[in-house]
Amino acid sequence: MFLSGKIPKHVAIIMDGNGRWAELRGLPRIEGHKRGAERTREIITAAVESGLDSLTLYAFSIENWQRPEDEVSMLMKLLEYYLKNEFNNLIKRGIVFRTIGETWRLPANVHGLLRDVEERSRDNNGLRLVLALSYGGRNEILRAIRKIIASNVKPDDLNERCFESFLDTSGLSAPDLIIRSSGEKRISNFLLWQSAYSEFYFTDTLWPDFTRDEFFLALHEYQMRERRFGMVQSKAAARI
Repeated sequence: MFLSGKIPKHVAIIMDGNGRWAELRGLPRIEGHKRGAERTREIITAAVESGLDSLTLYAFSIENWQRPEDEVSMLMKLLEYYLKNEFNNLIKRGIVFRTIGETWRLPANVHGLLRDVEERSRDNNGLRLVLALSYGGRNEILRAIRKIIASNVKPDDLNERCFESFLDTSGLSAPDLIIRSSGEKRISNFLLWQSAYSEFYFTDTLWPDFTRDEFFLALHEYQMRERRFGMVQSKAAARI
């Protein structure tokens, strides 16, 4: 699909529905996660082609640690496999890789791979790909407050810009568009501070079935929206 007009600078996606996709087909849940990983590769390519500046993917929430141990273990192995196989491809395509969340809680080998990809892609200038891993919005805000206290920031010096500099997403623009697959219509503790004025696109499509065509459809619908940020139209248009 050819897109003309305004393109969102930053798109974030809550990739939901892998387990249900597998269960509907009588397959183990991990098969849904494998298919979801394949879909993720396709959507990253579509994001590069569309000219996005940043793409943030909600890959593993802090609440996901409460899932059955065998499922969490398989998810970590799948993440390791994906990183090893996509490592060089990400670098060659100019993608800047970054993570947010308590990634120190991940297995040591996975954590090491993440740091390696981040370091090697640091000087790239293409799409900024952000993986939210062991991430929760409330947790991020609490950690930011702790860092502010530890940094002895004076109350009079604390404003929104200062606070944002202590968030995991420091240096990233707020998401213009948040997409959620699988039919759920909630934010699920994702980018709570950053999503204050984001546009949302909800779809019943389960993540393994979320194609590049629907991704472009979501971008096209975003183009039809009028974003006012609490202001009148003329001032909002000037801000965009």
